[in-house]
Amino acid sequence: MNSNVENLPPHILRLVYKEVSALAADPPEGIKIYPSEEDITELHTSIEGPEGTPFAGGIFRMRLVLGKDFPAVPPKGYFLTKIFHPNVGHKGEICVNVLKKDWKAELGLRHVLLTIKCLLIHPNPESALNEEAGRLLLEDYAEYESRARLLTEIHAMGSSGGTSGTQQDPNDGPQPKKHAGDPTKRAGPSAVTAAPLGNGASTANSSNTNSSSGNNTVAVKKKADKKRALRRL
Repeated sequence: MNSNVENLPPHILRLVYKEVSALAADPPEGIKIYPSEEDITELHTSIEGPEGTPFAGGIFRMRLVLGKDFPAVPPKGYFLTKIFHPNVGHKGEICVNVLKKDWKAELGLRHVLLTIKCLLIHPNPESALNEEAGRLLLEDYAEYESRARLLTEIHAMGSSGGTSGTQQDPNDGPQPKKHAGDPTKRAGPSAVTAAPLGNGASTANSSNTNSSSGNNTVAVKKKADKKRALRRL
């Protein structure tokens, strides 16, 4: 989506920059702000899944896009992290009244972010963009919760949450196997490199021994030749 920086009046840009800076310095609880110095009209954020919901434990990346008529027209919101929610479409578009008929210019971006977070706690099946999620929410909450939880675990937890997800600790993931019986395997990579060094040393010693034996043989042969020459005299 193209930037609207050039389309917004300077005084609006100053107000947006001021509000975004304040949000970054003091974000709402459970929300992080990632402002862009290049394009202030597109605000990237991440929202922690609220406790007590199928989204708990997840980190959901989202963006707000300010159009050329902002703040007369509300921003557009998109989830970048895949989520199973009645009010989030398959392309991530968000349907919430504050981004439509209830929008007022004085509400500001903080109010928008808090409303979207509340939407994770209280979905509204009456204005569903995801009809299946809306139907399950009304008819079979257990199935809805199961589906929403599954997608949260797949897309919003750990490194799968993307750039806004929790960073993986270097100690996480596969670790070297420990072998009780084999000291070379138990010692790790250093044991592997130690073996060639030992073999190299043995080879060097063997070469030196062979060289010395060869020299001794030559010396003995020279002495024998010298004795035979003396006998002929």
